[in-house]
Amino acid sequence: MLEFVVLGVISLALCAFRRSASQDCSSRPNSHCEREFGLFHSFEGSMRRTVALTMVLLAACGLATAQTIAKYAGEFMSIGVGGRALGLGGAYTALASDATAGYWNPSGLARLEYPEFVLMHDERFGNLINYDFAAVVVPYGTDETFGLSVMRLGVDGIPDTRNAMVDNNGNGIFDNADRLDYDKITYFNSADWALYLSYASKYTSDLYYGVNIKFIRRTLAEYSATGVGFDIGLLYSPLDDLFIGLNAQDITTTLLAWNTGRNELVSPTLKFGAAYFFDVFGGRLAPTVDVDLRFENRQFASTANLGPISLDPHAGLEFDFKKTVAVRVGYSDVKQLTVGAGLHLRKLDIDYSFARFGKNDDLGDTHRISLRFLLQEDRFARPR
Repeated sequence: MLEFVVLGVISLALCAFRRSASQDCSSRPNSHCEREFGLFHSFEGSMRRTVALTMVLLAACGLATAQTIAKYAGEFMSIGVGGRALGLGGAYTALASDATAGYWNPSGLARLEYPEFVLMHDERFGNLINYDFAAVVVPYGTDETFGLSVMRLGVDGIPDTRNAMVDNNGNGIFDNADRLDYDKITYFNSADWALYLSYASKYTSDLYYGVNIKFIRRTLAEYSATGVGFDIGLLYSPLDDLFIGLNAQDITTTLLAWNTGRNELVSPTLKFGAAYFFDVFGGRLAPTVDVDLRFENRQFASTANLGPISLDPHAGLEFDFKKTVAVRVGYSDVKQLTVGAGLHLRKLDIDYSFARFGKNDDLGDTHRISLRFLLQEDRFARPR
């Protein structure tokens, strides 16, 4: 029943947004007032359509079972992407307005005016783990935007000694009497992949919405798992400098089916965020906060919890000086202080973030660098 509770919250939020946006219909042409908002064609039918869609998706995914939701099944999708966002501790749900928005909040893609793509590379734990991300976004028409994002988290070149043991005493245990035949050692990878297909649109001048369908692939030697998930995002700007964001990730609960017969479930995560811009010292100061609500009964691996619901805050502060240089500081959901910086060129943004895992530096430092390329020319601009 958790999925229906989550969808009910989203439906109520959507209905509230629609009612707010429709209050000025009397001063607008009727054709604009009847414009579709995603899957919702009218305020009166929005709740009914959402619940119906949820039931169909749940049935299609085979989630109407008594199977227990697994913890951390989709944890690799919670790391975050982009040097700017990670420098802010992951408090990016309301700020997302670049190609990484397909991950943070798909509705933010509707704010883009030019095609762009982002590349990011991250090495952590003494270069043991490689984490890469790439995204391309193309605005279409006056309101719509399409995006494609790919992420990979992998440990490569793992020695496989299962067939290399020479069992001299025949006890089936590798002990002092045994040895390895190094010629029989092979290597395999452990890799997690996620591909996001995103769509976003502007409903009104201050309200945006977006959706993701994501395909997940996990491999470990000869074992593999496959899954499909859905995200829904909203971005609302009640004031010129205030943004409020919502991203409902894995909204229907995502099933990961392993070829061994084991099934894992990724439960929904609700990400709420807010950001405000101040003009100070010749630049813009942007405090931002996020809160992640998870439903995996994380009693110890979270900042706070109420029964099965856990709460993890993020916070960040960015100062962007004349759209040239930016400095950032943040606090992430894993109680980690982050710092970062950015350099804005005409068609290129370079963003860097730093984080340290472990007080004694026993897990090594993590450096994240991302490049954002913009096709910032009139011929590629969104029609106005």
